[in-house]
Amino acid sequence: MAKKIQAIRGMNDTLPEQTPVWQKLESLIRQTVSSYGYSEIRMPIVESTHLFKRSIGEVTDIVEKEMYTFEDRNGDSLTLRPEGTASCVRAGNEHGLLYNQERRMWYIGPMFRHERPQKGRYRQFHQVGIETFGIASADIDAEVILLSARLWKALGIQDHVELQLNSLGSNEERNAYKAKLVEFLQLHEDKLDDDSKRRMLTNPLRVLDSKNEAVQAILEDAPKLSDYFGDETAAHFAKVQAYLDAAGIKYVINERIVRGLDYYNRTVFEWVTSSLGSQGTICAGGRYDGLVEQLGGKATPAVGFAMGLERIILMLETLELNDDVKGDVDIYSILVGEGTDVAGFKASELIRDQLPHLKMMHHCGAGNFKKQMKRADKSGASVALIIGESELESGCVTIKDLHGNSEQQTVAIDSLVKVLPTYFA
Repeated sequence: MAKKIQAIRGMNDTLPEQTPVWQKLESLIRQTVSSYGYSEIRMPIVESTHLFKRSIGEVTDIVEKEMYTFEDRNGDSLTLRPEGTASCVRAGNEHGLLYNQERRMWYIGPMFRHERPQKGRYRQFHQVGIETFGIASADIDAEVILLSARLWKALGIQDHVELQLNSLGSNEERNAYKAKLVEFLQLHEDKLDDDSKRRMLTNPLRVLDSKNEAVQAILEDAPKLSDYFGDETAAHFAKVQAYLDAAGIKYVINERIVRGLDYYNRTVFEWVTSSLGSQGTICAGGRYDGLVEQLGGKATPAVGFAMGLERIILMLETLELNDDVKGDVDIYSILVGEGTDVAGFKASELIRDQLPHLKMMHHCGAGNFKKQMKRADKSGASVALIIGESELESGCVTIKDLHGNSEQQTVAIDSLVKVLPTYFA
């Protein structure tokens, strides 16, 4: 036998038994973003490597360690997208969607990062992104947060997530703060780990995000970025909080949130949960007013977020919130006897014509009654339609509730589309 070929490590299959949960989540996301008037955009998976180096930053972990980059046959450097914001901005610039306009867009799809695979974090993972352009006021910052909060409520996880909020100020304010932060870190350099020492020289704000407890203890006495805010930044951040307060959204201010991408300014936020063991982020974003211009467009204010679907699905499983997720079949036909296969086809097509919201699986292939019942149970169907020789002769169908909630009954085929919906009320 030939050797089996397996999936690449960290790039997983989603099996038929798992897809109903994905479909439920994706459906709720579509409903939620549509209720806010957002339009879907679809970008290619492969982009120019230069796009991500320019937007994310060359001294970030993503660009330095995690991108899947290769040369194509023309010698061009291409990269499997590690995140969606840069691609969305590139598309907006390229097609004239952003300049002097307001845009609210969203996307869904796979992203790629070469990380150590672990539960809820894979090398091919799936994200939903929300991106808004052309609105500088604090109300749009609040809106994208409210949108995500509405989704948590729809999923039933609102009591298991916490909103953490911060502001990174303007570029000028942040640069002034960086200088003071580096001075502080240099005084404690002997106590910093190697990663923090490297970041202190290349991207000092990322030291604030260190997972090293000893480094975090040192940072307790570090200068605060908020001390360097001007009136405009302080007022913007206060307005965001006021909108959230008015909407009843609880949050905590966490001045250590800096995000891993270089393009953020002003408002940044993360939704975190402890339901996955150690505290984990399931959604994060913020304002990135300079990115459109940085990628060749006209200066355009922007704000958005991204959420990882694998982590949300893992959270739904952990909290046992998937019990109501139905499979791909509502009704399964069982056909026993000469000529019942043709009658079964007709009944199945009648149901699909008249009751398109119900999922009808027609039994194909031979098999006795017991074998077909096993297949009906395995399909996850709620109802079996049975056509035997007696039903064929009388022009009827027997309806059997596979969950035992209703009595079995035999009805004329003409009445089938009237009776079936009562089993799914």
